[in-house]
Amino acid sequence: MKILVTGGAGYIGSILVPRLLGLGHEVTVVDSFLYRQSSLLEHCNNPNLIIVRADVRNGDLVAGLARSVDAVIPLACLVGAPLCDKDPVGAATVNRDAVLTLFRKLSKSQKFVFPMTNSGYGIGQTDVYCTEDSPLRPVSLYGRLKVEVEKELLDNGNAVSLRFATVFGSSPRMRLDLLVNDFVYRAVTDRFIVVFEGHFKRNYLHIRDVAEAFVHVLSKYDSVKGQSFNVGLSEANISKLELCEEIRKQVPDFVVLESGIGKDPDQRNYIVSNDKIEKTGFKARVSLQDGIRELIKTYQVIRENLYSNI
Repeated sequence: MKILVTGGAGYIGSILVPRLLGLGHEVTVVDSFLYRQSSLLEHCNNPNLIIVRADVRNGDLVAGLARSVDAVIPLACLVGAPLCDKDPVGAATVNRDAVLTLFRKLSKSQKFVFPMTNSGYGIGQTDVYCTEDSPLRPVSLYGRLKVEVEKELLDNGNAVSLRFATVFGSSPRMRLDLLVNDFVYRAVTDRFIVVFEGHFKRNYLHIRDVAEAFVHVLSKYDSVKGQSFNVGLSEANISKLELCEEIRKQVPDFVVLESGIGKDPDQRNYIVSNDKIEKTGFKARVSLQDGIRELIKTYQVIRENLYSNI
């Protein structure tokens, strides 16, 4: 299969692209290399990899590259609420406009798998699992833009939307600003953390399982197109304080202080059901504990925040 991956040198792309190449697919990556990352260097000897240094908002160029592929995975994105709030115009043009412009130029025979986010659920109901039928109530510009894109894609019926849980784990283009990655970094380097609104819950997902979810839906595309799927580790619908306790099992001198005043700027709070995608045969495999163990080793290498998105 020929696959176009925009943003393919980013945090997720740096894991997904090698996985696709390993399966024998031909992969074209479009990336602006905004963070000057070198995450795909070791794969440049692979004849099935093409890398195009370009801004995804160059619609004619990207559409030209898309004409000859079988599938498109649009990862190019200003990711996270803080970054989108800092550059709302950039967020709108990259996260929404560029994605929809590309999608509208594809034929019905081409596959399109969109990386949505659990952020769309915003603030859920206490102890009520969010399903794909739950109302979308995003609390950030990042979430709102994702919801807008997903609506058009699903109304069209020729795309799949994967509503990913909060991702964690190591990548050649590392991000330390993601919640699990950040908490483990603080445990390893500072040995303490101050937590705001520690009862807030989220679902989590290892980055290698993100890659496997894309592979899974591409292989079952005809039976899943036109649908959205929550994708997360079902055993990891936990609060921030519960996450800290999991980290403390491996970093025993990690001190956790919960602040009684102040608010977390990220007000997301929900638990998520992943039953729908699990019924198609996909199940996240990398446990939270295994991911924490991996990150602890990673932070013996990384001791400064080179690639945060904020």
